[in-house]
Amino acid sequence: MPHDKDQTHWHEPAGNKRAGFGEFRKQPTPYDAFMESEGVPVFRDIGIRKVHDLPLVPWKRKGGRGHYIQLLGTEGKWGCYVVEVPPAGALNPEKHMYEEIFLVLEGRGTTEVWQEGDSKKHVFEWQKGSMFSIPMNAWYRIVNGSSGGALLLAGTTAPNVINLLNNYDAVFNNPFVFRDRFSGADDFYKPKDDIEPDPVRGLAMRRTNLIPDAINCDLPLDNRRSPGYRRIEPFMTNNCFYFWIGQHENGRYSKAHAHTSAAVLICLKGKGYTYTWPEKYGENPWQTGHADKVRRVDYEQGGMVTAAPGGARWYHQHFSVSKDPFRLTAWFGPHNPGRDPGPPGEKHTDYTAREINEGGTAIPYWMEDPFIRKEYEETLQRNGVPSRMDPAWYVKPSDVPQK
Repeated sequence: MPHDKDQTHWHEPAGNKRAGFGEFRKQPTPYDAFMESEGVPVFRDIGIRKVHDLPLVPWKRKGGRGHYIQLLGTEGKWGCYVVEVPPAGALNPEKHMYEEIFLVLEGRGTTEVWQEGDSKKHVFEWQKGSMFSIPMNAWYRIVNGSSGGALLLAGTTAPNVINLLNNYDAVFNNPFVFRDRFSGADDFYKPKDDIEPDPVRGLAMRRTNLIPDAINCDLPLDNRRSPGYRRIEPFMTNNCFYFWIGQHENGRYSKAHAHTSAAVLICLKGKGYTYTWPEKYGENPWQTGHADKVRRVDYEQGGMVTAAPGGARWYHQHFSVSKDPFRLTAWFGPHNPGRDPGPPGEKHTDYTAREINEGGTAIPYWMEDPFIRKEYEETLQRNGVPSRMDPAWYVKPSDVPQK
């Protein structure tokens, strides 16, 4: 038998018995304890239709009202919360030894950013759909420019830092100034539209610390997730925090693809749903009797879903069901395909964009579970949205070998 939980002293197991309790409860991390100490509730689930639905409570440290969000699979990888800035008011000034990006869900206002000892402050405006980054350990203050509530969604690397340091003073009262992440240049928060290939995978990247309107900004053609799919990777304030903005055309949906936890999809425009299921249940979970293992989240602008909620690799697939294109931003924290396990310089592939028959994890339309297409077409019909899925995409190519 395992060690008795009521015993207060250690003793070696007798005979061939194993040491320990055998079963135990997962312990809170320092970041879990930090969230608990803030007196702000924590939402934990696979996703939510709209974060506006979360109840907001007074948040003493921030000076507004808020709610923490820790979607399943993101524990210890990165943090998230939603915060309301008081009408015609401001949040408390703060600085911290972790990265932070913001997406404005509602309202308009300004943000002030400065370094300790600097007389000059950067001040820039934002509106619904704006995205911006706060440089590591820089002071900042978020100001509501209207008489209504302003709602912002934040992504941070706070769990990574707090779990390692386990000392709040080191996180919030650290004097170090990151000159390589912040400058007094007049154009530091000037939006930039130039596109370049990212140095790891060669995908479209934009170096800018502010996106005035992520809901409607231009996105380059990508085609990796679905025909006509568009995508950009913003790179902000020399962050490790990785994210992208992508868009599926209306009447189309992405191919399912598998990877491990970290990614969270946040809806910027349109409406849709996501299916996700463990990779071990295969490409056709409905056909093989594993439909009960598939999780679904329906969401709209301001809603979010975790792509892989359970540690191991999960398939996930995103469906556009409105007359508007389905625009999403995906947040990964400091985790991205360029940081997959393995020694530096090891050859890697863009496996989530390669189909299974090409050695990747993307399920081609002709290989997916027939339930998916049937349900999708029925959903579009109910919504009055024409399907733009070419029937030829569901036909197995002649050059693919038979099993």
